[in-house]
Amino acid sequence: MQTAPSPTRAGIGTWKPRRVVVTRSARDFAHGRAILVRAERMGIEVVELSGDRLTLGFEDDPRRAYAEAKATLAVVVAPPSKRRLQPIAPSADWRVDLAEGCPAHCSYCYLAGSLKGPPITRVYANLDEILDGLPAYLGQGTITSRSSARAHEGTTFEASCYTDPLALEPLTGSLSAAIAWFGRWDVAAQLRFTSKFADVAPLLTLDHGGRTRMRASINPRAFARFEGGTAPVAQRLHALGQMAAAGYPVGLTIAPIIAAEGWQTAYGALIDDAAAALAGVADLDLTVELITHRFTAGSKAVLDSWYPGSSLDMTPRDRVTKRTKFGTEKHVYDAATMRDLRQFFERRIAEALPMARVLYWT
Repeated sequence: MQTAPSPTRAGIGTWKPRRVVVTRSARDFAHGRAILVRAERMGIEVVELSGDRLTLGFEDDPRRAYAEAKATLAVVVAPPSKRRLQPIAPSADWRVDLAEGCPAHCSYCYLAGSLKGPPITRVYANLDEILDGLPAYLGQGTITSRSSARAHEGTTFEASCYTDPLALEPLTGSLSAAIAWFGRWDVAAQLRFTSKFADVAPLLTLDHGGRTRMRASINPRAFARFEGGTAPVAQRLHALGQMAAAGYPVGLTIAPIIAAEGWQTAYGALIDDAAAALAGVADLDLTVELITHRFTAGSKAVLDSWYPGSSLDMTPRDRVTKRTKFGTEKHVYDAATMRDLRQFFERRIAEALPMARVLYWT
C-alpha cells in the first residue's frame, strides 16, 4: 500500500505521550516501525516489549494506573476479531478501528466502562491488513448503503468509535494513510472521523477524492471544562473550515448536549460560531449529528474514579432509565427535556446553517 506523507511535528493541541510501547508482533509491520521512528524523532521514550502482553503494573493503585495509561501509546497488532467490522448505528454502516483509546480527559467519556483495564491508547501496526479487508463490506451495510436519505454517501466506515484518530496523527500517520487509501478506492464509499483536536495540516494536501468526511466534535465554551487535554473549540472550528476549503465534506458532532443552566444561550452561540467558521466555503457539504448526554451505572462509576472533582451532573434529575440493545441500562434526559432540546437545535440550525443536513438526533 502506498502510504501518505508522514507527519513529524507537534501541532495545535497535539498530544505527546511520555512513552511509546511496542509489542513484539507490532515490530513485524512496516507501519508499526514507522511509528517508532516518529516517536524517536519527537524525543519520546520507546519501550520494546519482548512479548505481546501489555501491563502497567499498578493494579492496586487505580489513580496511578489511569495517569500512566493516559501517558502511554501502545503499538499493537489488531487480531482477526478486531478486523471483523461491526455496524455502528446511527453514524455509519461499519466501524473500522485504526486505534483504540483516546488521550483526552473528558469527564463524560463515552469509552468509560466500554474498554477493559487502564485506558492505554492502542494504535494498530497492521494498518494494511485493516484497510485491505474493507472491500468485502462494500454495499453490505444498513445505515447509509440502504438508506434513501443517505445512500449518496455510499458504504460508510466510521473511524472514531473507539478513538480520536486526529489526536494520534502526528505519531501514527494512520489517518493520513487511510484517507489516501479511500481517495484511491474509486467506489461509492466514505471514511468518517470526528475529532476534538485541530492539527489538520497533514491532511489538507492529500488526494482524498471527496471520500472522507471530517466532523468537529464541539461543545460550548461554558462546558469546555469537561474536555481536558483537547484543542479549544475555536481551533476545532477553524480546522473544520480549512478541511472544507480543501474540498472535504465536513460535519459537526454536537456532543454530548448538556442541559445545564444557560444551555440555550451557550449552544446558540456555538451554532453561530460554527456558521461563521464555515462562511464563504464554496460548495459546502455539511452534516450535523446531535447526541445528548447519557451514561450507564458502569460508566458513571469509572468516570467518578477518574474525575472525582468533576461538576458534570450525573444525578437522576430530569433523567429516565432506558435499556440498551446490550441489555444494560442507560440514563437519558426525560421526554420533556429531550423535546425542548430537540426543538431548539432544529430551529437554530435551520436559521444559522440552512445548508446543513441533520443526520440524526439521539
